[in-house]
Amino acid sequence: MHPLSPHLQIYRLPLTALLSITHRMTGVILSLGLICLVGIVLAIAGNGQAYAMIHSFFNHVLGQTLLLLWLFALFLHFCHGIRHLIWDTACGFDRVTLTRHSLWELSSALILTLFSWTIL
Repeated sequence: MHPLSPHLQIYRLPLTALLSITHRMTGVILSLGLICLVGIVLAIAGNGQAYAMIHSFFNHVLGQTLLLLWLFALFLHFCHGIRHLIWDTACGFDRVTLTRHSLWELSSALILTLFSWTIL
């Protein structure tokens, strides 16, 4: 099956579009993470053995990586939400401003993640 347009294979989405797609993905990731958080709280409220298993998992490299990625998803989703609040004022829709705000969004999420990770 051939694509409808030969440009679909070479077309690059602008950063704003990629962040819009990523915003939806981070919403799903945050929802799944909150379900896991409920499980963690139940384990803490339950017996010590379940809590010990969760504690050992999050002390492992894989658990730490998942926590770091979840934290980044949280801050990226948060920063994108602030961007939408700015858009609600009908400001910042020209191409240069969209790209600049996209870069601010990414860098702010990264800085907030690293700052939170180092102080926690």
